[in-house]
Amino acid sequence: MLNSILIVEDDSKIAKIVKVYLENEGFRVAVAEKGRQAVDLAAKETPSLVILDLMLPDVTGEVVSQELREIGDFPIIMLTAKSSEEERVAGFSLGADDYIVKPFSPRELVARVKAVLKRSQKKEGTKKLSFNGGILTIDSRNYEIRKNGQHVMLTPTEFKILFVLANAVGRVFTRGELVEHALGYQFEGYERSIDAHIKNIRHKIEDDTRNPEFIHTVYGVGYKFTGNLDG
Repeated sequence: MLNSILIVEDDSKIAKIVKVYLENEGFRVAVAEKGRQAVDLAAKETPSLVILDLMLPDVTGEVVSQELREIGDFPIIMLTAKSSEEERVAGFSLGADDYIVKPFSPRELVARVKAVLKRSQKKEGTKKLSFNGGILTIDSRNYEIRKNGQHVMLTPTEFKILFVLANAVGRVFTRGELVEHALGYQFEGYERSIDAHIKNIRHKIEDDTRNPEFIHTVYGVGYKFTGNLDG
């Protein structure tokens, strides 16, 4: 089955160009010009990935992103004219898996789509990790996280970061190393995005984000995972 891509973009010229490039690479593509239309389309047929413009005519892309996250954990690439580092970090804080600034190269966008899909679909071996007496479990075969038996929804990038950390308990990873492992490539300014992703992960798996049980900050360096591996 072909990967289905949902483009959410009110500029018809940009949407048409991106659609043509993606279809030439074998993707099945749908286009929504408004945020509400995008949410309705995603609810009817869950896409493999969403390319989301943040500046839409009816509701903001940020609101659409939050509503899409309630539908599923498919990757979201944010496409926007908002170019400052703070705006990019804010995008990642909303759960974006990648962030592309206009104007952009359609070929680069296609490459980013492929990279994000690859890491979202890649299985990390067949490993199932359990920590602290089963309080937190990470099942890489099914891309599933559970906290106290309850399913925790992480974005593909968040899952990748958590798995990298948990698969090497006690090892300190720099932000740059986590970018390389989670994104598969390095771009200027992306290291700060790791902080936003870590913040999101902590809110989902930690009882007290101020005193985390699993992910600890090593100031001036990066992050490490400190849970006790079961068995």
